[in-house]
Order: sequence, then structure tokens, then C-alpha cells
Amino acid sequence: MLAEAACSAVGASAAGGQAQPMTIDQVEPSADRMRALAERLPRPVRFIMVGCTGLAVDLSLFTAIMAYAHHPLVIRLITLTVATFVTWRLNRAFTFARSHRPQHREAMRYAAVTALAQSTSYAVFAALVLTVFAWLPQAALMSGALVGAFVSYNGHRLFAFSPHASAPHAAPPGAHRA
Repeated sequence: MLAEAACSAVGASAAGGQAQPMTIDQVEPSADRMRALAERLPRPVRFIMVGCTGLAVDLSLFTAIMAYAHHPLVIRLITLTVATFVTWRLNRAFTFARSHRPQHREAMRYAAVTALAQSTSYAVFAALVLTVFAWLPQAALMSGALVGAFVSYNGHRLFAFSPHASAPHAAPPGAHRA
């Protein structure tokens, strides 16, 4: 609602008082600036930044839900799903080069790698939250996330976002999406 009002106000001032909807072309220049800034950083740094963002989403959502429900294993499945979606979109935009695959195929490859990485993360989390970190489930979450990050980075780098073999002018492995 607030975003619609802001877009209408911007459109109204640009169109001489008449409200005009804002187009994607008007938003895109700021996204290009973000991509250009991200390209200055090495890919592992971008991956860590995206991972930290996903971890912040996971941890904050987990902590908020834990205040009302006390089923950490079920709650973590929910928060892990949300964080995974966030990191897929951010990694696709800022971390890895174009794979030149249709988005749905890339998403399936991402899901396969993420399932392996998140299964590893969840197994570590579950083992720790049911034993040594029962008193502090957030520590179990962080430990699992760290182990899962190693699996995730290499899987995404080598499989999910690897250049498609038949792609014309496929980007080299360290390249970033344009």
C-alpha cells in the first residue's frame, strides 16, 4: 500500500500531476549499480555476504517463532525454507555468473545442491540441539549453517550455476552475471 502510494507520487510528479505507474525501467538503474558494486568483490566474499544475509533471515525468524512455539526441529524446517529462497535470489543476482540455462532448470539444480547442503546443515543442527546445545538452539543453528555453507558454495559453484556447455560465449567460472 505504501509502495503503491510512493510509486504513484513519483509517477504523478513526472507526468505533470497525472498519476502514472512506475515501470521496471525506472527501478533497474539502481539494480545495475548494485551489480556493479558487487562485481568489485571476489566471488567467495559475495557468497559469504549472501550467506550471512540468509543466516540473518534464518536466525531472526527462528528466534521470533521460538518465542511462541517450542518445536525447534519443525521451526527450523520453516525458517530454512524461507532463507533458502532468499539466498537463491541473491546468489543468482550477485554471486554467480549466468549459467545460460532456463531459470526453472537452474532453480532445480540449485534446489538439488541446496537440499544436500541444508540436509547436512539440518543434521548437524538436530544432533546438536538434541544434545549439547539443547539449552541454546541458536548455537546449534549457527554450527549447522557453517558446515552447510562449505557444501553449498562448492555445489553451487560447480553444479547449480556452472555455465551450460552449449551456451554461446559461456562465462568463465569466476565471472559474474552481467
